Amino acid sequence: MNDQVPAVIPAPVFDQERVPMLVGGSVTAGCFTVGGAGVVIGPVGMVIVAEAGDAPARSGVWSAEEVRLIGPAPAPVTERLMGSPRGVDESSLPIHIAVRVEGGVLYLGTARVSQAGTSDGVLTGCELRFEAPLSRELLNRVRPPLPPEHLPGLEWLRNVNGDRAAALEQFVSGWYPTADATESLVGDSVSRLPGGLRQLYRLAKRRPGVLGIQNRILPEPDLHTDHVGEMLVFGVENQGGFFWSLLWTLEGPEADPTVWFREFDEEPIAEQEPLSGFLLQFSLFEASMGADYLALTRKLTAPQVEQLAEALHLVPLRPFWPWAPKHFYVAPGLVMHVSSEDREAFDVWAGATHRSALDPLADLPVDWNRFDG
Repeated sequence: MNDQVPAVIPAPVFDQERVPMLVGGSVTAGCFTVGGAGVVIGPVGMVIVAEAGDAPARSGVWSAEEVRLIGPAPAPVTERLMGSPRGVDESSLPIHIAVRVEGGVLYLGTARVSQAGTSDGVLTGCELRFEAPLSRELLNRVRPPLPPEHLPGLEWLRNVNGDRAAALEQFVSGWYPTADATESLVGDSVSRLPGGLRQLYRLAKRRPGVLGIQNRILPEPDLHTDHVGEMLVFGVENQGGFFWSLLWTLEGPEADPTVWFREFDEEPIAEQEPLSGFLLQFSLFEASMGADYLALTRKLTAPQVEQLAEALHLVPLRPFWPWAPKHFYVAPGLVMHVSSEDREAFDVWAGATHRSALDPLADLPVDWNRFDG
């Protein structure tokens, strides 16, 4: 980690002699704005100056290791970062990163392009990796943390084994921002659906993300029975490898039915929680998988998982998903799921609503593949 606090360059940076020195010439002809960040290009380098803050739609520091440039970007910036179509490759020239803060501009060091995307030849987004990661103190200066009271709370956790409908509503309402209401997701057969599904469809009218990011709860018009007409298919894997279903009858729905997991033509397996617990687990899993801020590890041992778990709250539900049973751990604004097929090597995935929500994991002795906190 780079613990050295860089010098402050008095603002505005574009008026200082240091920028022409870094880019190798006059900055007049090579100044651009990309996603709210100033970009200066010269023959020997590039300087990106972003604003301090954490708006996902604006260019800036994303984590201690990453900077994001949000397009569209003009052709000279696209060519410098991705290579010129004329065959002149300038993408290896140094890219200098700085951030405006109160009282000046902090120089953070150099970065390299790790991933970029284009549309019709225009740069739409670019991820850059710092050559020397930022210290936590410096990261907090250029990407201020969110006050804890602004993170989704854990009130729902108290209702998990009491009023699960309330727990689902509280979790979903806290995690997902509201959107314009969609057309009704329920139709004439709604009275024949269990209350848990009816509630989820109601929540999805203002928060469509609750129907899934990785896997999906089918909208009511898309519900269908299996090939023998015995099971109502209501959830599917993103590649169609498996599905979840309920026993389907013409009588009134069971209040809290068993959920059946089925892979292709294999025999169905009962999920360990009935529909009320399953919908909580599905919502937690999808919230973590679709989160903007992630913490991902390599395979962990049981003692390492115990260290992670001590920093969080266990969700008191039986394991989710027969393929690789998952337990959930949470903190304000954070969901982590842990799974293992052999109880020796464990997979861990944590998702958060804001980088600050990953703070409980920040100082643990874990080798992270990715850590957005």
